[in-house]
Amino acid sequence: MENTNEYVTFYTASEILVTGLKSYLAADGISVIIQNNFNSGNIAGFGGGSLNAVVLKIKEKDIAKAKPILETFLSN
Repeated sequence: MENTNEYVTFYTASEILVTGLKSYLAADGISVIIQNNFNSGNIAGFGGGSLNAVVLKIKEKDIAKAKPILETFLSN
């Protein structure tokens, strides 16, 4: 049986867009993790990642619920 509680990559974009989408998803009760390799690398002292490649991850079980929210977000 698959683990549908596992986080998967759902959307990748600039930090501004990812943060905006996060608020829409959170308002609908969808748990979100934001992965920013650029900031993480800078904090650790070795740099890395891209400014425009911030990753938003959601639980696999929430994908069907999140897709219409993403479509609405992108159309606005």
